[in-house]
Amino acid sequence: MIAFLSGRVAGRTGTTAVIEVGGVGMTVQCTPATLARLQVGEPATVATSLVVREESLTLYGFADDDERDVFERVQTASGVGPRLALAMLAVHTPDALRRAVAAEDTGALTQVPGIGKKGAQRIVLELKDKLGAPRDVSGPFDGLAAPASPVSWRPQVVSGLVNLGWPAKDAESAADAVAAEAGDETDVTVLLRAALRRLSRA
Repeated sequence: MIAFLSGRVAGRTGTTAVIEVGGVGMTVQCTPATLARLQVGEPATVATSLVVREESLTLYGFADDDERDVFERVQTASGVGPRLALAMLAVHTPDALRRAVAAEDTGALTQVPGIGKKGAQRIVLELKDKLGAPRDVSGPFDGLAAPASPVSWRPQVVSGLVNLGWPAKDAESAADAVAAEAGDETDVTVLLRAALRRLSRA
């Protein structure tokens, strides 16, 4: 298993980053919040999880070990694959997922694109004793950059919403609505979740 990558960020798209390690560019799938903290040309370290399929090897990258561990544990629930697990972590922090499962808050889980009411009930039932109690204390790896600047957060939020399955037009509208209320907030994680709440209500 590849537990982490540490190297220079060689490139970044809306869903992936390329980290150069020993002269080799490793592509990692990341949540929008993690991607926002990876700046091209800068050194970075991400926790990783390698998903092996018959036709592919896919590396997923995370801000810290806790996020990676939750990504792996939620996949033990039937019907939850890596894409849906990544979407869950794009919408909720690891502790928010723990609280939702512990409180049987299916409404919080259905905010994730791809999870309906029955799916949320199944996830609660199957993960009840697997995620543990909220930790409330977690920090990013050294090497991750500061939150995105006001100029850059909006494209990250729009890209994150589109990658989670929302139409581009709806993603743009939600980002505009959040921008009007964001003030000095530039944390992509906070802004993405605010946009998702708007889309879920709509």
